[in-house]
Amino acid sequence: MARSGGGGCCPSMDLMRSEAMQLVQVIIPAESAHLTVSYLGDLGLVQFKDIKRCSEMARKLRFFKEQMAKAGVSTSSAQLVDTRWDFDELEIKLGELETELTEVNANNEKLERTYNELLEYNTVLQKAGEFFYSAQRSATTQQRELEASQSGQPSLESPLLEQEMSTDPSKQVKLGSLSGLVPKEKAMAFERILFRATRGNIFLRQEPVDEPVTDPSSGEKVDDVSKQLHAVQEVSGKISELKATIEMGLAHRDSILKSIATDFEQWNHLAKREKSIYHTLNMLSVDVTKKCLVGEGWSPVFASSQIQDVLHRATVDSKSQVGSIFQVLNTKESPPTYFRTNKFTSAFQEIVDAYGVAKYQEANPGVFTIVTFPFLFAVMFGDWGHGICLLLSTLYLIIREKKLASQKLGDIMEMMFGGRYVIFMMSLFSIYTGLIYNEFFSVPFELFGKSAYACRDSSCGDATTEGLIKVRDAYPFGVDPVWHGSRSELPFLNSLKMKMSILLGVAQMNLGIMMSYFNAKFFRNSLNVWYMFVPQLIFLNSLFGYLSVLIIIKWCTGSKADLYHVMIYMFLSPTDDLGENQLFSGQKTVQLVLLLLALVSVPWMLIPKPLLLKKQHEQRHQGHQYTMLQGADESVGAELGEHHGDSNDHEEFEFSEVFVHQLIHTIEFVLGAVSNTASYLRLWALSLAHSELSSVFYDKVLMLAWGYNNIFVLIVGLVVFIFATVGVLLVMETLSAFLHALRLHWVEFQNKFYEGDGYKFAPFSFALIHDEED
Repeated sequence: MARSGGGGCCPSMDLMRSEAMQLVQVIIPAESAHLTVSYLGDLGLVQFKDIKRCSEMARKLRFFKEQMAKAGVSTSSAQLVDTRWDFDELEIKLGELETELTEVNANNEKLERTYNELLEYNTVLQKAGEFFYSAQRSATTQQRELEASQSGQPSLESPLLEQEMSTDPSKQVKLGSLSGLVPKEKAMAFERILFRATRGNIFLRQEPVDEPVTDPSSGEKVDDVSKQLHAVQEVSGKISELKATIEMGLAHRDSILKSIATDFEQWNHLAKREKSIYHTLNMLSVDVTKKCLVGEGWSPVFASSQIQDVLHRATVDSKSQVGSIFQVLNTKESPPTYFRTNKFTSAFQEIVDAYGVAKYQEANPGVFTIVTFPFLFAVMFGDWGHGICLLLSTLYLIIREKKLASQKLGDIMEMMFGGRYVIFMMSLFSIYTGLIYNEFFSVPFELFGKSAYACRDSSCGDATTEGLIKVRDAYPFGVDPVWHGSRSELPFLNSLKMKMSILLGVAQMNLGIMMSYFNAKFFRNSLNVWYMFVPQLIFLNSLFGYLSVLIIIKWCTGSKADLYHVMIYMFLSPTDDLGENQLFSGQKTVQLVLLLLALVSVPWMLIPKPLLLKKQHEQRHQGHQYTMLQGADESVGAELGEHHGDSNDHEEFEFSEVFVHQLIHTIEFVLGAVSNTASYLRLWALSLAHSELSSVFYDKVLMLAWGYNNIFVLIVGLVVFIFATVGVLLVMETLSAFLHALRLHWVEFQNKFYEGDGYKFAPFSFALIHDEED
């Protein structure tokens, strides 16, 4: 639907139907192709159909980012400014920085390895020195004892080896030694291997290392097994020299990374721009003359003048002798769906898109969702005290939205911030319905005047309606506060909220059926008007529309008729007298007529449409084999015909398939009319649950603690009440009501008219680069 745009660069925003789109072809001279695509990326209103140099720069920037993260250097958080860096100069600059940083890292790794080797060597020497020193003292003592014992006869306690060595020097054993470090968790395995390899002929001594030592080869922390003594002083000197050298290398590396960090975000942004430009250029085809590039894509109709201005500006700035050509193509291909939203409407549109993206120019449920979604939520969450709490938390997000938008938020906080305007509307409607229910944390207030009822005498303190008389006009707005706390409160509110849920449900389902009419009229589908919209409207309102009218009549007249009995016997015994359940004269005749209309509307939906579709197909192909495409080029039609299901030359009409599809749709609507109406009773159930939970927390926690007349018990009760209110009512109940409102919109409302089988408009835009990275 092409609309005449208003003044300015952009027409007024229209959310009811998606923007009119057009398939365009752009022919760009080769010398101005890069600049043209760059300007189109700035504009962000063209979706092109369907990199070694930029990929290498992106790799270098990722390398710099990893190195800065390791060194704890943060990038500059300043706003990105368009400094128009030269791409070739930036590529050379990044190459030089990468080479220098790689060389510094390599030297630092070598120095660290040598440092760790010397540190390990020094530890071994220290531990081995202690071992050999203690062994030498022990050996001297033993030697003295041996010499003293050799003066006499050998005793039975003397070692056999010492006797043999003293008698036969040729059999003396030569012992070797080995020292080193092993990881502590591998010490036992190391000991077992040595024991098996030497068949138990080994003496092993382990000493723990006080300070962990890094293994030069693996980087693991190890402990000590020492056997030998060397010069410790020389190694310590080398260690101190290497440590000073390493510190100088690290300082040099940090200075390089800090110089990179100042311009890193700007370089990163430029590299991504260039990569996206070259990626888009790869979508374009080269003309046979090899002098220009040809591209096709989708753009909104209102953006034609802007695109042409950009093409002209790129031609001038690139100093090209030939300008770019912009032309609109005729096509039968389904265009993408594009809704222009703002920060307020975008969250509501996302709720609809989560179900399915609207078909091109299909009626958008998002327009009604802005009002109906927070309202249905509020029906289940009606308490103006809780609504004020939600409002205050949302106002914090809205007031600080500029600061919060530039920060990294958690997953849950990110979702709350993205839907801040949805929660804002939910809180406002919750305050409104809370005033209607007259509940402030379950406590009623006489905000709009005095109660219409008063005690008949002093003995009616039990606050039952039988002990009350009406002394003034009805309470002007919402539920009379006298109902709260009375014995008839629950039956009264049950009846009120249940009937209100049916009225709201029938109204919203009728709105969905009305939207199917506007869709059918917009797409000029008269069959859907007469054989879908009309029978569906008749069937729904013959049953549940009639029930809604009975509810309103009963409210207005104060009748005690049983509506359950009326609806059940409308089907079981439509000719019987209604008796005391009669609400108006002629009700029996009206019910017979409505029942007949409901029965007739079922075959009305099922049979005529498939037969008429078959007849139209036969008339379209009677006497000729091909159907001309109006206003379309033959080459274009031949190219697009193989991609679309409306190419009747290549497809046969399957009557059985169409009939089965219509049968399924009819059964789904008839059964859905009953189940969907019953589904709206969740409004009553959740509203009642929320009210009762709030009342329990107030009466059984806060008021119970207040009754003890103890400040400590009161504080504890107040803390428990606050946590219960926030945790259960403001978090869990909010999420529950949100999900149920979501279900009512997706299933009960949108399935009446919304197909949701389209695809989003995804333009080439530099503004989306940063969002996609996040």
